[in-house]
Amino acid sequence: MLLTMRPLSAEEQKYTYSQSAQIEAQSGLIGHLRADMDSSGDGFFTAWEDHVAERNTRDFRLCFDEVINALRYGDDFERILTNRTSLGAYCYGHPDTSFGNDREYGVRVDTTLYSMLMRLNPHPGEYNLYCYCYVRDWLDQHLRKAKHGIRFIKPDYTELFRIPDGDKIRIFTGSGDTRDRVCRYIDDYHLETNDGFSTRLYHICEFAERAESTGAVVIPLRSSLPEKCFSVSEYSDDLIQITKGESGYSIAHRELGALTPREAADRLNRELGVTKAQEQAMVAGSMFGWATPAADPKNYDTAGRAICPKPSERGDAR
Repeated sequence: MLLTMRPLSAEEQKYTYSQSAQIEAQSGLIGHLRADMDSSGDGFFTAWEDHVAERNTRDFRLCFDEVINALRYGDDFERILTNRTSLGAYCYGHPDTSFGNDREYGVRVDTTLYSMLMRLNPHPGEYNLYCYCYVRDWLDQHLRKAKHGIRFIKPDYTELFRIPDGDKIRIFTGSGDTRDRVCRYIDDYHLETNDGFSTRLYHICEFAERAESTGAVVIPLRSSLPEKCFSVSEYSDDLIQITKGESGYSIAHRELGALTPREAADRLNRELGVTKAQEQAMVAGSMFGWATPAADPKNYDTAGRAICPKPSERGDAR
């Protein structure tokens, strides 16, 4: 059996958790395996859960057993599932597999027909493996489409903005409340919103009509933007602080010493890990609205200069 393994992409990491029934259906999910390696670190206690039971065929089960055995006993994949010691050695030795913390690492294992997206945790006392299994062609097709982003439109289908799958929006309701929602891509015409407690499915036009009828305003909270950054007011030369999703800015009352406001902004942004592109996008969002293309850092080069946008793959057919 031909078997390949590589680190998960950022987009794929989201698919190592349970999804809604809609996403499971679109992405070809079969089920998932949960495993822990016991207090000794040498066990391998597992539990399987079907998600779409009719996809759990005999051929899949035989293939999946071969994959797990290859990762436990074979020499080609560093025996990452042999025990917790080998698992930890792999995770800590491959930082490109990290989700950004020390408890979540991920690899994708592909066979000809199936893909196994594995979330690994080398810590004792916790589940050490979650393996979500997919029909490979279905998963790849869904990921390709999801890269186009989630469309937010007016009721006449005029596009307002797009966000990547898994990003947030902020809804300013007609009554003055503010609500943040995580959004997931279903297909080109449907999205899910999640407030941490419940999930709702919308057609993109239905979402637009509801927003219009209630007087709500929707803006993107792009994950590519920092929560805050510093810049310099073009009107007063003051050091300013900008907060994602908020209009305008506040004066940053900081002791500058011998630094100019520009030098202070650059130093503070470096400490926060904020790039020039992100700063310029934050400035544009605070001034012209967060839905404007100018509020997306992908539209700037590394020096913070605006770049010409590439022709978009709009997919605007209704």
